[in-house]
Amino acid sequence: MVESGLKFPVFKTLPVRIIIPAALTIALFVTAIFWFILPMLETYLMDAKREGILNLTDSAWSILALCHEQEQSGQLTKEAAQARAIELLSHLRYGPQGSDYFWINDYRPVMIMHPYRRDLVGKYVGSFQDPSGKYLFVHMVDTVEKSGAGFVEYLWQWKDDPLHIAPKLSYVRGFTHWGWIIGTGIYVQDVKAQIHKVTHTLFLACMGISAAVVVLCIYIIWAGYVEQRARISAIEQSRRREKQLIQADKMSSLGVMVAGVAHEINNPASTLILNATNLKNIFRSYAPVLERYFAANPGARVCNMAYPEARRRTELMLEAMAESAEQVKKIIADLKDFSRPPGSEATQQIDMNQVVNKSVELVKSILKDRTARLVIRYGEHLPRIQGDFQKLQQVLVNLLVNAGQALENDNETIYVSTFADRENGVVGVEVKDTGPGVPQDLLGKLTDPFFTTRRDEGGTGLGLSISQKIVNEHNGSLIFSSEPGKGFTAKVLIPSRDV
Repeated sequence: MVESGLKFPVFKTLPVRIIIPAALTIALFVTAIFWFILPMLETYLMDAKREGILNLTDSAWSILALCHEQEQSGQLTKEAAQARAIELLSHLRYGPQGSDYFWINDYRPVMIMHPYRRDLVGKYVGSFQDPSGKYLFVHMVDTVEKSGAGFVEYLWQWKDDPLHIAPKLSYVRGFTHWGWIIGTGIYVQDVKAQIHKVTHTLFLACMGISAAVVVLCIYIIWAGYVEQRARISAIEQSRRREKQLIQADKMSSLGVMVAGVAHEINNPASTLILNATNLKNIFRSYAPVLERYFAANPGARVCNMAYPEARRRTELMLEAMAESAEQVKKIIADLKDFSRPPGSEATQQIDMNQVVNKSVELVKSILKDRTARLVIRYGEHLPRIQGDFQKLQQVLVNLLVNAGQALENDNETIYVSTFADRENGVVGVEVKDTGPGVPQDLLGKLTDPFFTTRRDEGGTGLGLSISQKIVNEHNGSLIFSSEPGKGFTAKVLIPSRDV
């Protein structure tokens, strides 16, 4: 048998070639998570908590301001206004269990109101020390007198449990009209508990990923062994080998398409992530308080905004997320179109001038950072072409971005022009830059998948490859020309039925 003389060397070398990169990848992944991401997350959570108690204190401060306005307008006496403010704030709660609170002391300092330490109400607290010996109320007064508001760190009882002492970070703000100081705080161990929960979840995720990688490595090793046996058998079975080559070609094409989708989906995905994060912070910080508070106090403000404004901003973010989701949906639809005949969906009657105009608007913010000279010439009375507006717009965006990236200084120029070649029955658009150009030996490689001259700058080499595919679907041509040192020109030609 033919197999008896072969020892399958690939089976011996394949495990090392797979396991070492896989192990290094897992190690880098774990290192990045626990050495970089988690510390950054802890800092982010603490900053978010700081911002939260600052905004909550400002909200509570607005209650004092409202009561003071009622005093000034004569609706209430000073004593009645102060009593009303104390009553409102003493019942105001927030947090997961609704046990986080506000307190009030004055500048002497004497405790005016404290929901859990009623034994301190009405008493002088300037001599009050935390277990570390810090005169926390004196420090609060100093902070307010110096800056009007600020953060104070100290040790304090855990909510309503006087036997449990924990580090606390509070934000205090002075109300000079009545000589009061209002404050609220967070317990540092709350943040640490969140970090612990995230760490535990990440640990389980890392274990799951590691297990999946091990299974995948075993599978790849086994697949390599099977592939080697199939390759040996293919020496005697040319027909079977031909089928394998066809299948490999299909898989290669699928890989290019998937990579193209990943390239195009990056921007909308980033938008979704950013807005989701903003929405999470807003609703987690303020949702437990806003509805109850504004129902009772429609004229009050929070985060220096009226409630309708805060709601409007939230709606804008939701709208942006929805638009991005639609864009993602369109990209995925393009993947489904992979098996359809080229141009089967190209049914729109399109004005090439509009394609150029919309494309320029999309990339205007990018191009203005690269050059102050963008010259656009629109051809007159252009015949309509039949195609897909968004796909052609994608081609123009790629060409415009490439032209901008090719420029070496802002004195260089980008020329965009549309035209009709009635003799040859085509409508075209030309994008030309006055950058350094592309060597002649590279012009033929520009549409090869993953070929790029700007890999160090983050280029993937997929933009022109995708553009070539789209132009082909429209039965058109994508033509490149360049003179080194004199610039680069890309020309798109699309047939027109009514030229």
